[in-house]
Amino acid sequence: MSLTKKDVMDRVNKVIRMQATHGVQHVRTHVDINDPNLTALEAILELREEVKNFMDIQIVAFPQYGILSYPKGKELLETALKLGADAAGAIPHFEFTREYSVESLKICFELAQKYGKLIDIHCDEIDDEASRGLETVATLAYETGMKDQVTASHTTAMHSYNNAYMIRLMRILKMSNINFVANPCVNVHLGGRADTYPKRRGLTRVKELTEAGCNVSFGTDDIFDPWNPMGSGNMRDPVYMGIYTGHMMGYEEILNSYKFVTTNAAKTLHLGDSYGIQEGNPASFVVMDAKNYHEALNLDAPVLKSYKDGKLIASCTPATRKILF
Repeated sequence: MSLTKKDVMDRVNKVIRMQATHGVQHVRTHVDINDPNLTALEAILELREEVKNFMDIQIVAFPQYGILSYPKGKELLETALKLGADAAGAIPHFEFTREYSVESLKICFELAQKYGKLIDIHCDEIDDEASRGLETVATLAYETGMKDQVTASHTTAMHSYNNAYMIRLMRILKMSNINFVANPCVNVHLGGRADTYPKRRGLTRVKELTEAGCNVSFGTDDIFDPWNPMGSGNMRDPVYMGIYTGHMMGYEEILNSYKFVTTNAAKTLHLGDSYGIQEGNPASFVVMDAKNYHEALNLDAPVLKSYKDGKLIASCTPATRKILF
C-alpha cells in the first residue's frame, strides 16, 4: 500500500484533535523525509495551516533511515527545510558507521544554520552503551553557538553508560545548554527488549539531567502505531510513567512534574516570552478539575477548559461517580 497525502492528513487530523481535548496546544512532530516524493511532509505542511487556529505544529524534517545511509538523504533534508520544515533532524545511531554518524550530524548542523532552523535529533535511541552520538551533538551545539536551539530526543543509551563516562559527558551537556526530550511510555516499552534479566528501563537519566540544570521535557513519541499500539494524546501519561521510572516520587518532584510538559517543553519548542500566564501574553491556558497538580496527576483529572488566544477550543464535563453500597 502506497502512502497518500489524504491518508496522512486524515490520521494526523484525528490525533491532533485527540490531543486538543487533553489541553495540548503545541505539537512538535517528526515527519519522515526519506521519501523521494516527500508525501508526508507535503501533507503536514498543508495541515499546519488548516489547524493553526487551535494547534501550533512544528515540523522536524526527520531522515528515518539516515542522512548518509539513505540515497540522496542530504538532498531530501535540504529540500524539506526549503519547503518549510521548522527543524532539521538526524538519527546518528542508525547510520551505517560511526564515521557516517559524525558526518551526518555535521550536515544537520550545517543545513540548520544555512536556513535558520532549529535542530531536533533522534539521538542514541538504543540500548547500546557504545552509541555515543550525544557527545558529538552537544559539542557541535556548543562550538556553533546554536546551544538551546538544539534538542536531543530519546538519548536512551544514556541509561547504559558507565558512571565514569557520564561524569565526563555531563560537563559538555551543561556547557552546550541543549534540550532533552524523553518519551517515558514508549522508551520503556521499546527499551530492554533484547535483554533477558536484569532488564533495563530504557529511559534516559531524567533525574540526573534535571538536577544538573539541563532542560528536560517529555513527549508521547507515537500514538496508536507499530511502536506504540496505545495512546490518547493525554500528556498526563508520560508524566505519570516518567516520575515512576525516573525515581522522582518525592512530593515536590510530583508537584512540579507538570513542568516536563509545560514550561520545559516551551523552552524546547522555543516559544519565547509569549508562553505562560502573565500580563500582556495571549490568553492561552487550561483549567483542570483538581486543587493542584499532585491531585490532577494522581486522579487523572480531566481538562475542563482549554483556551487559546482567548478562544475556548476544547471543553469537558467530568464524569459523576457513585458508590451504590
